[in-house]
Amino acid sequence: VQLQASGGGLVQPGGSLRLSCAASGFIFADYSMAWFRQAPGKEREAVAGISVIGGRPFYGDSVKGRFTISRDNAKNQVNLQMNSVKPEDTAVYYCAATTVVGFTTETGQYWYWGQGTQVTVSS
Repeated sequence: VQLQASGGGLVQPGGSLRLSCAASGFIFADYSMAWFRQAPGKEREAVAGISVIGGRPFYGDSVKGRFTISRDNAKNQVNLQMNSVKPEDTAVYYCAATTVVGFTTETGQYWYWGQGTQVTVSS
């Protein structure tokens, strides 16, 4: 099983970045997917999630209206489009997979985790 996150980097405030997570080794279409992030000295927090059965995606309050999560079951991939980024978005971003239908913010409910990709928002 592998979740390979990519797309992180340095971006200026107000800019955009697109993260991708490629999944392998499990039946991707059977799992709800999510992005979490963790800044230094802070707990890991849920950023966005998308259910296995579709429906309205979940977004954390701090990213609503700026970030968009999407999934492509044909490519076994989940993406996070980050627009209008802010310095407080700086963190390591992780993709994760859960069998929970819908969405959960509980990290213990996620079976698989990617290795993380660093996002730094700075001028």
